[in-house]
Amino acid sequence: MTGIIVVGVDGSETALRAAQTARDLAASLGATLHVVSAFDSDRTEVYSSGGDKWIVSDAGDAEKVARSVADSLRTPAVHVTYAAARGKPAEALIEEAARSEARLIVVGNRRMRGWGVCSGVLPTPWRTTPPATFTSPRQTSPTSGPGPLDC
Repeated sequence: MTGIIVVGVDGSETALRAAQTARDLAASLGATLHVVSAFDSDRTEVYSSGGDKWIVSDAGDAEKVARSVADSLRTPAVHVTYAAARGKPAEALIEEAARSEARLIVVGNRRMRGWGVCSGVLPTPWRTTPPATFTSPRQTSPTSGPGPLDC
């Protein structure tokens, strides 16, 4: 499979593990990895000191998270890009995947609990294309355990 794999990150350990799994998958499939961090508001603050000015925004913070994770994932075998996407995380990732014509979305399973995730019953925003893969914080590599969820 060539094409693009989108991975959602938020700075959490679970998201980093999902990103590492996505990187390994992208390398094995010859795909580009697109690291995305969502932000939900347009909050911006401006700080000044003397002649210096700093602008801090939710979009800027999300881009820093995506860039930091993307930089940590770079290898000669994988082309890695990054972006910040506005909206609630699931919706922002789906929109970014559609915009980039991604073939797959990979996310950690933070805030997803219970048998529903393991049985394939996904929250409404994920019942869409491209397919979504959820990784478990217990999983150590994409080939360990019975599958992506390690259920």
